[in-house]
Amino acid sequence: MFPPMSKSVKPAVVPAVNPLLKLLLEIGPLVLFFLVNARAGIFWATAGFMVAICASLLGTWYLEHRLPKLPLVTGVFVLVFGGLTLILQDELFIKLKPTVVNLLFAAILLGGLIWRKSFLKSLLGPMFPMSDQGWRILTFRWALFFVFLALLNEIVWRNASTDTWVSFKVFGIMPLTILFSVLQLPTMTRHRLDDDEGPA
Repeated sequence: MFPPMSKSVKPAVVPAVNPLLKLLLEIGPLVLFFLVNARAGIFWATAGFMVAICASLLGTWYLEHRLPKLPLVTGVFVLVFGGLTLILQDELFIKLKPTVVNLLFAAILLGGLIWRKSFLKSLLGPMFPMSDQGWRILTFRWALFFVFLALLNEIVWRNASTDTWVSFKVFGIMPLTILFSVLQLPTMTRHRLDDDEGPA
């Protein structure tokens, strides 16, 4: 006799959040970082960024009753590198943060592919069902994109002023990320599973 199969556990229902409010929670800290830097300099901007990130995470947890993994990891790195920036009074650390975070995300995604696991599928699979091949393609592309962002950050902060780097962080990274996401839509549509299809 085979043991009875365990019942699948339904994922927790995430409360619907106003898209504009969600967007504010995501980009609000960056906008504050830019505004404070323009008026008071990088160190005050870093302190404000740290406070805003904490407020954003608390707001997300209050609205959705959960903390998404990527924003949580980013928030931890902001606090660590921001803290080093303020304690040592060295802006190098806050400039290095995007490089380290993006390389970490790339390593996680590529490491998952090596072990034949797509972490993007674990995060987004319930919202957008795709074939395993589609998730592998999307995961590999996002890993390369994170490496690209890390290299781009290194080029900008090493060759431009702090104010230019802050502007790039706020007005460069976000549009590039949105553009890259839009460019992936054809692939996502091509590998999308119909409702009556099982997993590949």
